[in-house]
Amino acid sequence: MKERGGSRAAVDERYAQWKSLIPVLYDWFANHNLVWPSLSCRWGPQFEQATYKNRQRLYLSEQTDGSVPNTLVIANCEVVKPRVAAAEHISQFNEEARSPFVKKYKTIIHPGEVNRIRELPQNSRIIATHTDSPDVLIWDVEAQPNRHAVLGATDSRPDLILRGHQENAEFALAMCPAEPYVLSGGKDKSVVWWSIQDHISGLGDSSKSETSPGASGSKHSKTANEKDSPKVDPRGVFHGHDSTVEDVQFCPSSAQEFCSVGDDACLILWDARTGTSPAVKVEKAHGGDVHCVDWNLHDVNYILTGSADNSVRMWDRRNLGPGGAGSPIHKFEGHKAAVLCVQWSPDKASVFGSSAEDGFLNVWDHEKVGKKKNPNSPGGLFFQHAGHRDKIVDFHWNSSDPWTIVSVSDDGESTGGGGTLQIWRMSDLIYRPEDEVVSELETFKSHLASCTPRA
Repeated sequence: MKERGGSRAAVDERYAQWKSLIPVLYDWFANHNLVWPSLSCRWGPQFEQATYKNRQRLYLSEQTDGSVPNTLVIANCEVVKPRVAAAEHISQFNEEARSPFVKKYKTIIHPGEVNRIRELPQNSRIIATHTDSPDVLIWDVEAQPNRHAVLGATDSRPDLILRGHQENAEFALAMCPAEPYVLSGGKDKSVVWWSIQDHISGLGDSSKSETSPGASGSKHSKTANEKDSPKVDPRGVFHGHDSTVEDVQFCPSSAQEFCSVGDDACLILWDARTGTSPAVKVEKAHGGDVHCVDWNLHDVNYILTGSADNSVRMWDRRNLGPGGAGSPIHKFEGHKAAVLCVQWSPDKASVFGSSAEDGFLNVWDHEKVGKKKNPNSPGGLFFQHAGHRDKIVDFHWNSSDPWTIVSVSDDGESTGGGGTLQIWRMSDLIYRPEDEVVSELETFKSHLASCTPRA
């Protein structure tokens, strides 16, 4: 546990301290124990709104030891609305239990472990997965039959298979917000770009036939189906990295522009309109492997990278000149181990989150850099989620439910197996404008005074 910055006892003590602060720090919090770790977690579509909570799909996976198949899990999640949950309720939970807010809806038997899940913004029932193979698998989660994950069960049949990598592509995966395009990076040092425009319109019909009783029962028909998954060849293969590509991301406003990062410590910007060589290459973007990248939805000039050097860096693409000139606008130093995931908030342009092997999920606001109130805290850091006791492998902001985050840790180091899924929303007193918060607290104070029984 050295990378966690302390002994098991220190981690437990820190966790106990955090747990006692839940009623103060959070508007809502749910803890869900996972028997098998999930290496990815993503929000799907919201499908029901009620008075006190909304229901929404959640995409997870089960990375097993081989005694049962690896699976892609579609869950239904109840997201409690702001200012509904009682403080004493959110802090009373059993770490070993499943949450009543998360219910498994459908299981897909995945060919190999699920390393990454990404959803298609234009069609929320279409998701892509990466496993330890060169292919990207595309699934229509509503049309896929629900499977029983028992040893010996045949794999579910992907709705599409995207071909183009020469070696395994395990983590780098993105879907385009502007058009139905998919991007992937792999050990072959390449970035591969596909359009699935012509394929997704007919997906629902072709896969529904598989749910007929005859098709799902026989082992033979499954094997035949495996061969039937349509294959899609790439629109382009992009070369410029000198090592494994770890993450990729589209420019939110364009299907033709994207970026990638890798174990060569480079950040590369690509423009498919000008060819398959880098448009801009930033050498030594970090002092170590670069694990993750994200492009700002609200201001397409800003890009974030996170690295094995424990830092997050923010780049302005207008400053990244030819020849890789340019340095980050900010370096965010608050993690004590490798950063695994970065993501801009969909709710406020200057806010983003970062999660790391140190078990923390930090929430930053780059507009707060230089306006330090606490000299001991890193510039820009305004919230630290300390509910996980092992490395946080993925998290996702909820675009349907402001300031709500799902995060997942792989607990192999701390408890020898399994994982922890947490869904949480920090108290709005933490991020709202200070004058607004002070005025609300003053009103509350005078309300309390008026309620005090007279002597």
